[in-house]
Amino acid sequence: MRISEILKQKKTLSFEVFPPNPKISKIDAVFGTIDALRQYCPDFISVTFKSSGDYSEDTLALASYVKRHTDAEPLVHLTCGALDPAGVDRITALMEEQKLENVLALRGDPPADFDGEYLKHFHHASELMEYLRRSHDFCLGAACYPEGHIECRSLYEDLIHLKTKQDMGAQFLISQVFYDNNYFYRLVRAARKCGITVPILPGIMPLVNTNLFNKIMNMAGATIPFELRVLFDRFRDNKEAMFEIGISYSVNQILELLANDADGIHIYTMNNARVAGEIYSRIHNVIEKELR
Repeated sequence: MRISEILKQKKTLSFEVFPPNPKISKIDAVFGTIDALRQYCPDFISVTFKSSGDYSEDTLALASYVKRHTDAEPLVHLTCGALDPAGVDRITALMEEQKLENVLALRGDPPADFDGEYLKHFHHASELMEYLRRSHDFCLGAACYPEGHIECRSLYEDLIHLKTKQDMGAQFLISQVFYDNNYFYRLVRAARKCGITVPILPGIMPLVNTNLFNKIMNMAGATIPFELRVLFDRFRDNKEAMFEIGISYSVNQILELLANDADGIHIYTMNNARVAGEIYSRIHNVIEKELR
């Protein structure tokens, strides 16, 4: 089923997983994660696509597993830098064979060790969406940025690009991570004023360990509120305390977002089903009321 059709009927609960580096972990471990996530009845599960194009077969394998073994719809990420037109055609042919009909089109960022020209064929997600629309009938989604894309000079400039994504076929949007809900509310208000009408799903990534905290600080461009930073500074050497802090903060974010009528909740699990389980167990009554 198309995610756009689900969103016409209800608010959604969804999770994200990613293909593992085979040097570190086997794909079977992520199959196990998907099996564990199934009990929380997500509407869809997104599967990332490495910006280098590596492990694209694993992306499709995970998406196909979601399709066959859960009641959730798979959402396949595709990134500009990793693909040329021939690569898009190859992957989309396989997707159609496996009846995978939902795509999250992303520009993607070059890998940390990348040396060379990254964007050779598609320079923006909207260009990739335009190419997909020419010969395919996918339900297309796109990314949005509550604090504005780090390469844009202003939120308004970013919203112009976001409107282009909608014009090129985006039927829903999933936000980059954020830790101050006010940025998300501002994005939604400004997007509606600019004529962006599609559902906008907030993306939540619980900061459950120091590594994630450092990654967000260095890469994602998301503001870490003072009250959360103080907690991390105090408990950064206590792994279990860090996990509790990250989960508790995300739970409060989600409760407030739902109270303010967000179109759904998308959780970046980092392949850790315990994250989803802890959140679900603490607010399952709210989830059942608002997202079912």
